[in-house]
Amino acid sequence: MPRVSALYRYPLKSAIGERLPAVELDALGVAGDRRWMLVDEASGRFLTQRAFAVMAHLLARWNESGGLRLSAPGLPDLDVPLPSADAELRGVQIWTDMVRVSDAGDAAAEWLSPFIGKRCRLVYMPPERARIVKDALGPEEKVAFPDGFPLLLIGQASLDDLQARVGRPLDMRRFRPNLVVEGAAAFAEDGWTRIRIGDQVFRVAGGCSRCILTTIDPDLGERSTDREPLTTLKTYRERDGQVYFGQNLVHEGRGRIEVGMPVEILD
Repeated sequence: MPRVSALYRYPLKSAIGERLPAVELDALGVAGDRRWMLVDEASGRFLTQRAFAVMAHLLARWNESGGLRLSAPGLPDLDVPLPSADAELRGVQIWTDMVRVSDAGDAAAEWLSPFIGKRCRLVYMPPERARIVKDALGPEEKVAFPDGFPLLLIGQASLDDLQARVGRPLDMRRFRPNLVVEGAAAFAEDGWTRIRIGDQVFRVAGGCSRCILTTIDPDLGERSTDREPLTTLKTYRERDGQVYFGQNLVHEGRGRIEVGMPVEILD
C-alpha cells in the first residue's frame, strides 16, 4: 500500500519550505502553510521566485509570538509579530483574486525590499479573509496564498521517472509539494479521485500545471540554463498547452497526518 514519505510546509509563499514529521490540517490546509506573502508595494501584486529567484534563499519560520522569524544571507534575523485584528489592511492580487489582508508593517518591508531588489510589503492572510478554492464544491472550501488549492501531492516514483529521463538528480523541493507518497507506480496519482490518510479524506482536484519556478535550484537559487526539468516534462506531460506534475488536493476535515501513514485509494 502507498504511504506518506514526506510532508512539507511553506510559511511564506515562495520562500524556503520546511520538511516536517507530521502536520496539522486546519480549515485552509496544512496549518501555517502559505499564510504570508510578499507583494509589490505599488501594485499589490504577489511576488514569487518566478521573477525573484533570490527568494530561494529567504527563510521564514514561526516565532514564539505566532509571527515569523525571517532569515537571509548577510542580514540579521528579524522577528515579525502576527498582525493584530486591527492592523492595516492592504489590497493585494494573487493571480486573478483580489483580497484585502493584513500588512505586516514597515520594519518587515524595509528588511525585505533591499534583499529581493524591489519595494515590497509582507502581508498575512487572516482565516476570516481566506479565498475560495478554485472550482470549489462549496463555500467552506477556502485557501490562503497557494496558487489555487490547499494541498499538493506528488508521487516519489513520478519524480524518479522524471529524474531518469532528465539524466540527473532533481530535488523534490523544486516542486513544492505538501505531501510526498511512495509505494505507488509513477504517475499513479493521476488516476486517483479520493484518498484517505489516517482519518482524513482528500479530494483530488486535478493536475498541477508547472512553471519556470521548477527550473530553480533550491540550494543555489539559480535557474538551470537548459530549462530542466520543464524541457523534459513538456515531452510527455504536456496537455492543452500546460505541463502537469503532481495533483492538487482539497481536504474534507481537520486533523493530523504523519510520515509513514498508509494512503488508501478510495476512488
